[in-house]
Amino acid sequence: MTVRHLSDPWEGVLAEPEEGADRAVLVLGGSGGEIAGERCSLLAAAGLTALSVRWFGGPGQPPGICEVALETFSAAVDLLLRRGARQVGVLGESKGAEAALLLAVHDARVAAVVAISPTSLVWANLGPGADGRSHPPRSSWLHRGAALPFTPYDAAYLPQPPGTGPARLRELYEHSARTYPGRAAEAAIAVERTTARLVLVAGGADAMWPSLPYARELEERVRRGGGTAVVVTDPGAGHHPLLPGEAPLGAAPLYALGGDPRSDAALGAAAWPHILSALGVIPETA
Repeated sequence: MTVRHLSDPWEGVLAEPEEGADRAVLVLGGSGGEIAGERCSLLAAAGLTALSVRWFGGPGQPPGICEVALETFSAAVDLLLRRGARQVGVLGESKGAEAALLLAVHDARVAAVVAISPTSLVWANLGPGADGRSHPPRSSWLHRGAALPFTPYDAAYLPQPPGTGPARLRELYEHSARTYPGRAAEAAIAVERTTARLVLVAGGADAMWPSLPYARELEERVRRGGGTAVVVTDPGAGHHPLLPGEAPLGAAPLYALGGDPRSDAALGAAAWPHILSALGVIPETA
């Protein structure tokens, strides 16, 4: 395969099979702001053109996940189409899954979404926007210059005492949605409006946020809209499933992810054929 490092219009990595590919995938990392180069290489080895871009924290971008324009991702879809892709999917994890689902709702060119550890709601910002301010809370996302409705965090709630190890944030998300039920209802990601194929990968032991209940909510919304979604889960897996060939995370994270390497790898292996099918690499699984 060939791997190119991009610097304009955003930092990124583009990985392509030597023989080329007419199926492409935009790969979005999570709230760490990472460019998912390793995951792009894995997908390119499976026969896809894979592009991952930095979508916050880079030149000309908000320093945090605050009012990030969905057009950032549409521009990446543009690039893949210009390179000859006949089908473009989006694979995102955590906040990247939130972005991927929203992009499919607002950009009809997205043919498939693989949402790993997804949310069913739009959430408030994580960090500052382009103006350098984190507060008062604002939406994580913009579309056509307008902020998308969002669920705020209940700032008065602490899920665990400070200094007791990696923070388990799942309870904060669950608590905040209960505190602001009206805001949460307005912030529901309207996946019933997309025709994209959805693969939702969620671990039952996710300690970051309740991705499996979120995945079930998304599945139900798609069903009400007349579509279908595939939910792939493992009861012992956490927030970071491992696709075949990926290694467990190294350094101890700041936030508890839940799961264990064996379960995380089992979930990734179970999801892999569904991922390749949705992205057009292998025939649809039974």
